[in-house]
Amino acid sequence: MRTRVAPSPTGDPHVGTAYMSLFNLAFTRQQGGQFVLRIEDTDRARFREDSEQQLYDTLGWLGLWWDEGPDVGGPFAPYRQSERLETYRPYVERLIESGHAYYCWCSKERLAKMRMVQEKTKQPTGYDRLCHGKTREERAALPGFTETPVVRMLVPDDVELSFDDVIRGKVSAPRPDDQVILKADGFPTYHLAVVVDDHEMGITHVVRGEEWISSTPKHILLYRWLGLKPPEWAHMPLLRNPDKSKISKRKNPAARLTWFREQGYVPEALVNFLALLAYPPQQDADGHDVEVFTFDEFSKSFDWGKVNPVGPIFDLKKLEWLNGVCIRSLDAGELASRLLPYLEEAGVLSGNPSLGELGRLEAVTALIQTRMALLTEAPALVGPFFVADDQLEIQPDARAQLRDDTPRVLDEAIRVLGDIDDHDKGLLGMDSGWNAAAIEAALRGALVSGLGMKPRVAFGPLRTAISGARVSPPLFESMQILGKTSTLNRLRMLRDSL
Repeated sequence: MRTRVAPSPTGDPHVGTAYMSLFNLAFTRQQGGQFVLRIEDTDRARFREDSEQQLYDTLGWLGLWWDEGPDVGGPFAPYRQSERLETYRPYVERLIESGHAYYCWCSKERLAKMRMVQEKTKQPTGYDRLCHGKTREERAALPGFTETPVVRMLVPDDVELSFDDVIRGKVSAPRPDDQVILKADGFPTYHLAVVVDDHEMGITHVVRGEEWISSTPKHILLYRWLGLKPPEWAHMPLLRNPDKSKISKRKNPAARLTWFREQGYVPEALVNFLALLAYPPQQDADGHDVEVFTFDEFSKSFDWGKVNPVGPIFDLKKLEWLNGVCIRSLDAGELASRLLPYLEEAGVLSGNPSLGELGRLEAVTALIQTRMALLTEAPALVGPFFVADDQLEIQPDARAQLRDDTPRVLDEAIRVLGDIDDHDKGLLGMDSGWNAAAIEAALRGALVSGLGMKPRVAFGPLRTAISGARVSPPLFESMQILGKTSTLNRLRMLRDSL
């Protein structure tokens, strides 16, 4: 069993590449086969040099690893089409010799004029076969001639327009015209190259988007004419925007695969989300739906018959929910390591934090883990723990909610917290008297019982002093991590500013 994904390096990788890779790989791993990454770089006009590395980085980040490809090699190398040009020419020659293909010398101007006339007169669009059956000299005597020809396939009138699809059953497609299979620059078009490469690389199942249904009759013809065994076809539903339009990089930033990492999504959540877009939830032992699952769980029970052929809506709210679930399931140390790039970018931590900073970060991460849906939310929550006390900024909305009795609250908090012994402290103060339980007991006794204040009113100014914000990680645990000195410094600074 051999499958492949074959993206074009023409810009930021499309999320559809990950979507196709996921379903290819789930099936392939279940069957014990090989998954191939092939780079289809014959579109030299749109080629972008950095795109290939982005493909490796993003698919690798998602854990959708390939068995063969340009970077890892394999028995059918090379895996870039631009390095396989000598492979395609003999197939083109065979098609020309057998009468299934012919040279076309029509200029771009003639083809554009021909199409315009067809559209104005409401005729079917397609090449009119002016060059078919003519020698170069015969064609040169006619208008609209260009010196460098392309090669077109000769599609018969009785071409078979239906085929079997493992997702959709019997599928019908529109009649193709005489497709160009070799361009004037010597590069094959997608239609020829994909057939030759899939054959030579032993691909048994071609999994691709439904937009390629209309091209499948052309590909089946090429397989037949060349005497090759065609693969099985599986045309996945297209991903769609909320307005049901096709998701594209021009209209939706989420179409860029790199966007998800930038926004703070974790790979486990994106893989889970992409699986749910065209596939029902997993089932537990009692037959209940389970929407949160791993790739291995998805692959183990994979069945093409369960794929929904209707184009799914790309619901980012669902993805954000899944992301929060995955974040909460991570070990605090693992999550802290994933936060580091975002904290470094925001200037909260350097790229080479000390052991003490890493220890504090892990403790803080455990506090904020349930409060994040995206990793990009971490800098605002973590920042106050890594800033000097006199550099902490009090947010305007936090200062605005302070009451007239705030000075009294702060004075009393400073008094009772000053009495807590913080000597003989261990890591982060957990072995000393300065711990969350002692801090909470002292503050509740002094402010809630002593001053008769409601906890929300009593602790609000303390949150502002400690974090600079109205909403903060758990207050008493934050004070424990900051330590007695920083906690009292911050309370005094807010008190002095009033």
